[in-house]
Amino acid sequence: MSVHIIVCIKSVVKAAPQGMAKRTPENSALNPFDRPALEAALEIRERHGGSVTVLTMGPPVSMEVLAEAQAMGTDRAVLVSDRALAESDTLVTSKVLATAINKIGTFDLLFFGTRTADSDTGQVGPQTAALLDIAFVSSVKTITAQEEGWEIERTMDAWEENWQVASPMAATIDPRAFAPRPVGLVGISRVYEEPAIEQWSLTDLGLKAEEVGLMGSPTRVAALEQIKRNRKCDMLEGTPQEQVAELMARLTKMGAID
Repeated sequence: MSVHIIVCIKSVVKAAPQGMAKRTPENSALNPFDRPALEAALEIRERHGGSVTVLTMGPPVSMEVLAEAQAMGTDRAVLVSDRALAESDTLVTSKVLATAINKIGTFDLLFFGTRTADSDTGQVGPQTAALLDIAFVSSVKTITAQEEGWEIERTMDAWEENWQVASPMAATIDPRAFAPRPVGLVGISRVYEEPAIEQWSLTDLGLKAEEVGLMGSPTRVAALEQIKRNRKCDMLEGTPQEQVAELMARLTKMGAID
């Protein structure tokens, strides 16, 4: 059995900026929720053979996260980068990824992180699966190969679910289910000595500028800003009974309870 797995990852902004987000090498990193998805793909490849392709869409700085994924042990890396893609929303991002996936070719499994650490929408995985018209399962904990397809276990709202799904299929990976392997010096050395990241533009994908970016996006981010929380902590004195009475009085005065 040989399996081709595609993992979609993202270069995220590490700290919330003031105003619009701009990714630079200093403030960018591999989305932490993508690491378990990469690990899941690598473990499946180790059990069954095959290959792992890692794909991302973003500015040139995104090559750094692809290099990190390659250092972990992925076989192929593809960056979709074009100035016209700037400020694309999740729907356009999903459209571009789906087009790139079709260009990559036949695959068995398509993995995403559950969400991203910057925008935190969790929309790209299911939207991409819908555009590809393939089955999608979220929050996957285990994936076991069967004679025809895959047996999948996931936890949702404190319920454990088991699914039988045929290839090709897409999934988001539960971040607690797979512990990402460390990136070793040998892997880092191999990647930077023999860089092999493919770069595709809109022309390579057959897409037009008006289909992507702000022009093609039905939604847009106006700005990003840090939320200031002014909180005050009061320590209630007295016996436990007096503390409860004081707390109830304060909650009543605030209108939190009747």
